[in-house]
Amino acid sequence: MPATPDDLFALLERLGMATTTMVHEAVFTVEESEKVTAQIPGGHTKNLFVKDRKDNYYLIIAEQVARLDMNRLHPVIGARGRLSFGKPEPMMEFLGIEPGSVTAFCVMNDHGNRVRVIIDEPLLEHDRINCHPLTNTMTTTISRDDLLRFLKETGHEPLVLKLSGERAAG
Repeated sequence: MPATPDDLFALLERLGMATTTMVHEAVFTVEESEKVTAQIPGGHTKNLFVKDRKDNYYLIIAEQVARLDMNRLHPVIGARGRLSFGKPEPMMEFLGIEPGSVTAFCVMNDHGNRVRVIIDEPLLEHDRINCHPLTNTMTTTISRDDLLRFLKETGHEPLVLKLSGERAAG
């Protein structure tokens, strides 16, 4: 059974990680979330669940305003062939979430370590990072260092790479 937001909050508390969470309407795209993110300081994430031609899966975590060229990412992250978006079935199987709720926190459901976490380096310029807590109706703020520690604690040591081009205006 996939973890719930309450399971996530309990784990964060057990790990001694201070967070704040804001409840809001469901958001499915970066554009929809702009009204919410304007109210919350810190770096806001966009998350891509992708796979290569050998069925290696990746969770790419970048700043909401980052521009990522999907056609050029595969050699940078060490993927075998071009990347495509992962389908809903493996997303649910490995990460325990449905499309629209992909987040850095969902790796707590990846007990088989099937998904490699890649962080776009500019996101880590922020002291505070905002992620959905396994649902797109809330946003949780966590320190950069605690997010990195959370990923390690769940067995997902992130690979930090410069993936984005120039930042989008906004």
